[in-house]
Amino acid sequence: MQNAYKPTEERNQQNTCYVGNLDDQVTEALLWELMLQAGPVVNIHLPKDRVTQSHQGFGFAEFQTEDDAEYAIKIMHMIKVFGKPIRVNKASDNKRTVDVGANLFIGNLDPEVDEKTLHDTFSAFGVIAQTPKVARDAEVGVSKGYGFVAYDNFESADAAIEAMNGQFLGGKPITVAYAFKKDGQGERHGSAAERLLAAQAQKNAPTHMPNRLFAELRLLVCQEWHLAHRSL
Repeated sequence: MQNAYKPTEERNQQNTCYVGNLDDQVTEALLWELMLQAGPVVNIHLPKDRVTQSHQGFGFAEFQTEDDAEYAIKIMHMIKVFGKPIRVNKASDNKRTVDVGANLFIGNLDPEVDEKTLHDTFSAFGVIAQTPKVARDAEVGVSKGYGFVAYDNFESADAAIEAMNGQFLGGKPITVAYAFKKDGQGERHGSAAERLLAAQAQKNAPTHMPNRLFAELRLLVCQEWHLAHRSL
């Protein structure tokens, strides 16, 4: 098994899959054996924390051919490994997405509906920004009857609400609506303000802007910290 680290520029990106939402128990050897089901594997890499040496929940699988990588995406995406649905897509497509607020609450779920079912159903309306989540009991893992789907734009979320609210999924009519904001004091996502901000960001910001903004914010925080401690 070849699992030595390869810098991004040394990997064949077209032949490489990003594998995310990995459980802590997943090892490079296990991921190698799993990906072999799709085709010959060239390299497996799980980036690790420098201190704990545990992986960070994602990795990369490089195949011999692009066809094998495409096949891995088709058969491996959203399968459960140690109870968690893994995310598999082309490494070149795995760009950080900005949470624009196009987040949906899916209620009255049948107990048999899992994350893969949500993904397969709601991906028909647009690009899903994050792995869909089904709320589960922490001890036994049983569904609590609701979940969440997040899109990368409001148009897709609107279309999903219009088409799926009240429709049957797994034998039960589901409710589909914008989710409540975590700190919004009862306010739901999908507001006019969120839509305006998302439209402006989409229109004006280059693809690298989110990383640039975070870098500038971190620099500002560091500068303020040094100024505060210098005055002590």
